[in-house]
Amino acid sequence: MSIVVRDVREHELDSVLALNNAAGPAILPLDANRLQYFFERAEYFRVAERDGSLAGFLVGMGDASGHDSSNFRWFQERHSEFFYIDRIVVASRRRGGGVGRAFYADAQSYAELRYPCMACEVLLQGGTDPVMLFHGTFGFSEVGQHVMPETGLRASMLMKPLCSYEWVRDTYGRELPQEPWIHTPRTQQVARSRAAGGRA
Repeated sequence: MSIVVRDVREHELDSVLALNNAAGPAILPLDANRLQYFFERAEYFRVAERDGSLAGFLVGMGDASGHDSSNFRWFQERHSEFFYIDRIVVASRRRGGGVGRAFYADAQSYAELRYPCMACEVLLQGGTDPVMLFHGTFGFSEVGQHVMPETGLRASMLMKPLCSYEWVRDTYGRELPQEPWIHTPRTQQVARSRAAGGRA
C-alpha cells in the first residue's frame, strides 16, 4: 500500500502521543499539553498513513515561530533563516519501509519554498548510527553539538541547504502561487498569523 502524508487532525492527537512515547530513547517523551502546543503552533504537523493506520508524524517550525526548545534556540542564535524539524517519529513496525523518507521528501517540498535550509538534531547516545546515516544520506551534515540543559543529553546539530529556495524567492518573492499542494489549511493559518504580526 502507498504512504499518504497529510496534516494531522485534532482527534488523532492521542494516537500521536502514544506513537511518540513508544518510540524509545532517541525521541524525547511528550505529554498531552506539549502535544497541544505543537498542534496550535507548529507550522508543519503532518502524519503518515499506511494501510489505513497512522505510521508516524513529523513536527516542524519556522525560524520566527518563537519555539521554546533549547535546540531550536541553538540554531536561532547561529542562523537567521531555517525550517526546524522538532521531531520525526515512525512506528516501530513501519521502520525501514520508506515512511521516514516520505516525510522528509514532503517536509522538504514544504520548506524549500519558504526557507534556505532545514535543521534538526539527533541525540548522541547508543544506537544512533542508523539515524545519523539516514540523515547523512538525505543531505544533512553536522554543524555543531549541543548539550540540552533540560535533559543533559548531547545532540548532533544537523543542517541541509535547500538549493531551490533562492530560485523560488527570486521568482515569486513571498507571493507563492495559489495551488492546493502549496497552501493547506495549516499553512494558510500560519500565513494569516504572520500577516497580522503574530507568531506562527
